[in-house]
Amino acid sequence: MTASSTGHTPNRLADTRSPYLLQHAGNPVDWYPWSDTALHLAREQDKPILLSIGYSACHWCHVMAHESFEDPATAALMNTLFVNIKVDREERPDLDRIYQLAHQMLTGRGGGWPLTVFMTPDQVPFFAGTYFPKTARYGLPAFTDLLGRVDHYYRQHRADIDTQNAQLLDALSASQALSEGGALTDAPLRRAQAELMRLFDGTHGGFGGAPKFPQAPLLERCLREHARTGDEDALRMALLTLEQMARGGIHDHLGGGFFRYAVDGEWSIPHFEKMLYDNAQLLRLYAQAAQITQSARFDAVLHTTGHWALREMRAPDGGFYAALDADSEGHEGGFYAWDRRDVQALLSDEEYGILAHRFGLNDTPNFEGHWHLRVTADVADIAKEVDLSPQRVAVVLSGAMQKLFAARSTRVRPGLDDKVLAGWNGLLIGGLAQAGRHLNEPAFIDAAAGAADFARRVLWQNGRLHAAAKDGVGYLSAYLDDHAYLLDGLLELLQSRWDAAHLAFAIDLADVMLTHFEDRAHGGFFHTADDHEALIVRTRPLGDDATPAGTAIAARALGRLGHLLGEPRYLDAAARAVESAAGRMQEQPLGCCSLLAALEEQLTPPQTLILRGEATALAPWLAAARQGYRPLRLTLAVPPDATDLPGVLAHCRPQGEAVAYLCQGGACSAPLTSLEAFEAALADSG
Repeated sequence: MTASSTGHTPNRLADTRSPYLLQHAGNPVDWYPWSDTALHLAREQDKPILLSIGYSACHWCHVMAHESFEDPATAALMNTLFVNIKVDREERPDLDRIYQLAHQMLTGRGGGWPLTVFMTPDQVPFFAGTYFPKTARYGLPAFTDLLGRVDHYYRQHRADIDTQNAQLLDALSASQALSEGGALTDAPLRRAQAELMRLFDGTHGGFGGAPKFPQAPLLERCLREHARTGDEDALRMALLTLEQMARGGIHDHLGGGFFRYAVDGEWSIPHFEKMLYDNAQLLRLYAQAAQITQSARFDAVLHTTGHWALREMRAPDGGFYAALDADSEGHEGGFYAWDRRDVQALLSDEEYGILAHRFGLNDTPNFEGHWHLRVTADVADIAKEVDLSPQRVAVVLSGAMQKLFAARSTRVRPGLDDKVLAGWNGLLIGGLAQAGRHLNEPAFIDAAAGAADFARRVLWQNGRLHAAAKDGVGYLSAYLDDHAYLLDGLLELLQSRWDAAHLAFAIDLADVMLTHFEDRAHGGFFHTADDHEALIVRTRPLGDDATPAGTAIAARALGRLGHLLGEPRYLDAAARAVESAAGRMQEQPLGCCSLLAALEEQLTPPQTLILRGEATALAPWLAAARQGYRPLRLTLAVPPDATDLPGVLAHCRPQGEAVAYLCQGGACSAPLTSLEAFEAALADSG
């Protein structure tokens, strides 16, 4: 929604970069972005702050905006009673993290978006909720009634608010304290596996019931546990979940990519936004699962998801956009749903018969009187039903799907959030690098390298990282997650293609994390830098949410970089981070699955393989090193003409056509100059 479309004079959000904030620039609400100006005004006028946090692809954010923020009467009341601040959670995860936690403490319930918080002028919340309707329903008060009641309470009960705020600040501070955990053992790994078994849906995959999220860190924990112990139940949980997701409506069968989550327990009907971070993590997961299974279905998912990202999410300058909206023309999922008659009109009788079998179009509508595609029959079963060969069915099905995709492409598309986020690009760099390596798909590796170059060129300025970019300009100070995800992505990319500039960038990111984010007194990392804006609490990201915990990825990536270079500063910081979180991992292992991977790499240091030689000569060596799923192995092929290498790499010199160095736990093997010796060393090392 823009100012011109609403007829209102643009508010202060018109001067921001965020697509989400710009959606609200035409509201009659006198919105401020989070700023010293707004906070000063609240103190000066002694007005409570109404803080609204959301993101551009959020369906219920759009609903509340249409019902309340676009309504002149509601806006007038908001403007009279409050200083109104609008925040894009993707630009300001620091604020979102704090006020989601405060909402949980105030209400005893989990949060979500839109997040609606009423705060005193000193930024401490005294009442919080999520979506509020314009008129009372769903057991929720009308938003305008709530506004009046909050203002009255603020004016009449200041002493009570001050007492509650002091308690809340104490609770927020206490929530970031580290608990003692003792010596590091694999007990949290074993406990997490037992809890995953208890929560697993043995029919449809996934953990728990509806709504059902992919929960990538949990699935990766399963794959790693299978690699660590041979646990077949762990592998079964991961593979069944990935298979059912690939068949379900959470997967876009025509355009590729995955939606954010399913509203049911069978993965059939999604919440229709597509987030870059989800697809980045799923690329990584499906690549790992494909390494184990050699599944053609998983390979196909990798192809379509990767090409979706390249086709629809890549900016001309190499970065990747943040998200696609759930809504199109005001209707959630409208872009993706089908009317059966429209499908019949597009296809021949043979095509329709096969496609209808495949996606259940002969069943009752599954989405608001329409059909959202999900696999209901395998190609082999369809072939028997229609008395054709499976090969013929596959060809006809592919052609029919291409026709539907072409027709869908003419529809009004969901909105695109075209800001580029450093951390989410780091996740995608790693996902594309892994997928490209497994599929031998240079386009994916090229795109990952292009995103890394964009980050170094645009987001990295004067020795510091920006969190976001819009129209080729970086802005906002980056967070721990941004540095950690990019570092981890660069290490994956270096395993797919050597580039000394990418290694140098990785070292720069690692050094900034140690200088500005590490808690030197207790170990671990803060979410914000030491020179970041002062907020009511400085948080530590230990638990996973929709994305992996920043501390976990920082610890794992620093440890891997430390082993690669033989750099004690990185190894020590990684060890301190894991040790500082030992208590949390023991208490809540399932909420810390990414930390468990870092713990695993402290208990069993990863193996680093350095290969030197020309690409042609190294091809069989790389094939041997990359066989199967080896989460505790890093393999880098360094060209023979690479010079001025840092750390341990400087001692891994080229010899003859090809040579390998196998390093683990601070020691490297003698040079391995024959493929047979290299394969034998790999077999001996497991």
